[in-house]
Amino acid sequence: MSWLILAGSGVLEAVWATALGKSEGFTKLWPTVVFGVALVLSVGGLAIAMPTIPIGTAYAVSVGIGAALTVLYAMVFGGSRPPC
Repeated sequence: MSWLILAGSGVLEAVWATALGKSEGFTKLWPTVVFGVALVLSVGGLAIAMPTIPIGTAYAVSVGIGAALTVLYAMVFGGSRPPC
């Protein structure tokens, strides 16, 4: 069960990372709300999984899933934009 929670935390990490970019410096309401909720749930899930999974492993898996999904989202939906 801890591994499923950890995987969910990784997915939520990708959600909050993407929402952070879309919030444009916390000036847009709904991306900011999504960012906050996903961040709290992601870290909460990580905390729940840590008692049964070694800390280094849990963090690496969560961040790895989050980073991979964030990059995949940016590649599919063109999340990168040129600097102003």
